[in-house]
Amino acid sequence: MPAPPPQPVPLPAIHASHAGSWIRSPNGETRGVAKGEAVMAAADTPHLLMNAPLVATRLGYPDLSGLDLLELFAFIHPARFCVPTAKGLADALDLAEPEDGAAVPQFLQMAAGVLLARCEADDWAEREGAWSALQSLGRMRWPWAQIIAPHVRQPEKAEKWLFSRLPEWEESPERPQPAHVSLSEDAIHSQLDRLTGSGAEKRVGQRSYAGAVGAIFSPREKRAKPHVLLAEAGTGIGKTLGYLAPASLWAQEAQGTVWVSTYTKNLQRQLRDESKRAWPEFRPDGSRPVVVRKGRENYLCLLNLEDALQGGFGGRAAILAQMVARWAAYSRDGDMIGGDLPGWLGTLFRARAIRSLTDQRGECIYAGCPHYRKCFIERAARASAQADLVIANHALVMVNAARGRDHAQRPTRIVFDEGHHVFDAADSTFAAALTGQEAIELRRWIVGPERGSKGRRRGLSARLADVASYDEAGGEAIAAACDAAAALPTDGWLARLAENAPSGEIEVLLAAVRAVTYARDESGAATAGYGIETEAAGLDGRFIEHAQSAAQALSAIRVPLIKLGLRLEAMLEDAPDWLDAQGRARIEGARFSLSWRIDTLSAWEALLGRLGGPADGEFVDWLAVDRNEAREFDIGLHRRFLDPMKPFARTVLEGAHGVMLTSATLTDRTPEGRDWATAIARSGAAHIEVQPRVAEAESPFDYASNAEVLIVTDVKKGDLAGLAGAYARIIEASGGGVLGLFTAIRRMRAVHGRIADRLARAGLPLFAQHVDPIDTGTLVDIFRDDPRASLLGTDALRDGVDVPGESLRCVVMEQVPWPKPSILHRARRAAGGGSAYDDTIIRGRLAQAFGRLIRSRDDKGHFIVLSPAFPSRLLSAFPQGVSITRLTLDEALQRVATGVSNMQAELEKDAHS
Repeated sequence: MPAPPPQPVPLPAIHASHAGSWIRSPNGETRGVAKGEAVMAAADTPHLLMNAPLVATRLGYPDLSGLDLLELFAFIHPARFCVPTAKGLADALDLAEPEDGAAVPQFLQMAAGVLLARCEADDWAEREGAWSALQSLGRMRWPWAQIIAPHVRQPEKAEKWLFSRLPEWEESPERPQPAHVSLSEDAIHSQLDRLTGSGAEKRVGQRSYAGAVGAIFSPREKRAKPHVLLAEAGTGIGKTLGYLAPASLWAQEAQGTVWVSTYTKNLQRQLRDESKRAWPEFRPDGSRPVVVRKGRENYLCLLNLEDALQGGFGGRAAILAQMVARWAAYSRDGDMIGGDLPGWLGTLFRARAIRSLTDQRGECIYAGCPHYRKCFIERAARASAQADLVIANHALVMVNAARGRDHAQRPTRIVFDEGHHVFDAADSTFAAALTGQEAIELRRWIVGPERGSKGRRRGLSARLADVASYDEAGGEAIAAACDAAAALPTDGWLARLAENAPSGEIEVLLAAVRAVTYARDESGAATAGYGIETEAAGLDGRFIEHAQSAAQALSAIRVPLIKLGLRLEAMLEDAPDWLDAQGRARIEGARFSLSWRIDTLSAWEALLGRLGGPADGEFVDWLAVDRNEAREFDIGLHRRFLDPMKPFARTVLEGAHGVMLTSATLTDRTPEGRDWATAIARSGAAHIEVQPRVAEAESPFDYASNAEVLIVTDVKKGDLAGLAGAYARIIEASGGGVLGLFTAIRRMRAVHGRIADRLARAGLPLFAQHVDPIDTGTLVDIFRDDPRASLLGTDALRDGVDVPGESLRCVVMEQVPWPKPSILHRARRAAGGGSAYDDTIIRGRLAQAFGRLIRSRDDKGHFIVLSPAFPSRLLSAFPQGVSITRLTLDEALQRVATGVSNMQAELEKDAHS
């Protein structure tokens, strides 16, 4: 006899959106209420709700709490994806979607019933550990604990604790160096046919692209002279399988490892899915041929989690720790940032708590950790050394190449997908920043946390206590470094600088930086509340004296760290009897961390040493006060390479055998035609005297028939009311499905605040970065899931967002995306050709933004720029043949409305046929 259907949970429910607020009583009556009444009701009695931080924002009541269905879902289905909306939850639970906001409270009661019934089901896949976790959550007074308790039966046998359930990784021998093989085009095409499937259409562009990629896997002819390929592949070419075909063939024949590097987490997820065509999930020996690698700060640290579970966290953060422990038992790889941990989980509690559970900089004690053999990070590192394909990000590839812990982790065959971002990634990776925040991190790593502060972070003395007791010289070096670190900032440094009472040589220097930066500001940013900066030139004698004193203080830290590194090396070469394998691993980890800190100190000293001297044309130096809405959060000196591809070439290209940079927007599309000069210059190949090969494959999409570029000429620059009105009318004409791109967060917030309620009343939800308390990845998930939703954002949404189909049918840019006039940009502009350099950047940004619009063969839509004076020389950024029209807003609205009508007619026709 089938089980009876789940019954709605008889608890009050509340929902609030820009369209209004509704409350449903336990006995089944739903009514619309004013915000004030909704707040009073929620404050008086816990209500069922969905995404409490978002509801709190809609009600203007930040202290809102209740029975959040997302928390219940995360407990019952850890590591399972769910879009955090009523529609998303309905899809996840196979329920009917509520018709409107007024129907959401009743839906929440039904969804709660379904979830609680799941706990009683015999086939509940995530039952293991739930009862034990619930006991802890009950003691923490988690609102759901008492409601769930009757539905979760106590297991007959005691459940295994999380740390005993996780599998241990095993040591593997170093993989032999790959065989030298060359791939024929016929073999590559056969592999491509296998990956795409026998019945798939053979795309000429994809086949020529794949054939070109094969060249980077050939043996290199000279040391430090890799094969370099620059390949531009238009959207729809199928470039992922285009390079995975030769990559998988080479990995199979050469028994080597290919690294594919991306810039966005979205593409990493896509790559993992596509790679299943080429590799099984597991080899016969149980290892994974495909491994996703990220920086250490992305993964859960089990020791941090244990500390949190044992009292390190309090209040809501302690509940989050229990939720994360539930997730860790079911996670694929422990990736907390963009992995299978729901991106919205941290915002339900406290975002900082998520970060504090990851591997913070320098606090890992490696083999000294009781969970070392089960560490997610160590497992991923070892798995990648044995993998055929490693999916990583640009920064990690560069860091591994520059200071890899061992030779096996140094990539030699690399595909940089989203290759137009390699320059920016190198710019960040090879930068130096002597700021208060960076300096205080260094102090904590050396000395440990200050008295009274929470956290596990221990100083050098605690981490290397056995070394200090065994080796006198090593102990002296540790003591000397700790003493010298007293010159670094301590907690409260920003307040002391504001009061003109710095403590220590570095704080004195930062106080001087702050004074000079404010004194020289000519931008007006100081008054407006933005961050300010000034050149590190023309500084007076007193400033130089402070810089020299700071450099001496840094040197006093660096020298004993170097001595300590030498002592650790000597210990490994002539190991004492008590040093076992785990101890050796811990010392190796300490050596790695030491080298990182020594390199950082050297860069800081070099930066300070240049001040007051002749300019070094290889670098750009400046002073800055970083602020957010007039609140200072960091102060310091910055150094960037004028051309960051120089260190990239030295550290990444020279050690590689084959490298490809690929993207749909690799070249500059000038009015005269496709220009490879910028792409070649930004590849770094010139710095090692290698002439890269170039390849291009045009998109198969019919842009001329499926897309229009509309340049609206009657929305005046600076008219915020007019800008907001234009966005509202475009979203209404399009019926949602609009991605709005802004060049300034303040304007985006102002536009959202003016139009969100109006659109919501028309059934058109509007979300925005930096407004809604939701991470960017989740915002895109919500946007993709609802064809009537629209999303406003900044740079992060201009590139790497993949929303094919009806959900994105219009992209709107509020103005031409001019480069920010920073000191760094000014220097590169002067070196790169002045206004021509700016035009290259702008055309690249326009091409990337346009690329969000047409993601599949059937996509159609409009690209709108609200700019009365759009320079004609920038129009070549758009695909050839696309109609470009300058027109009024009213005319643009007519075209958008007509396009939507035609699209709906085609959808109805397809449905009938």
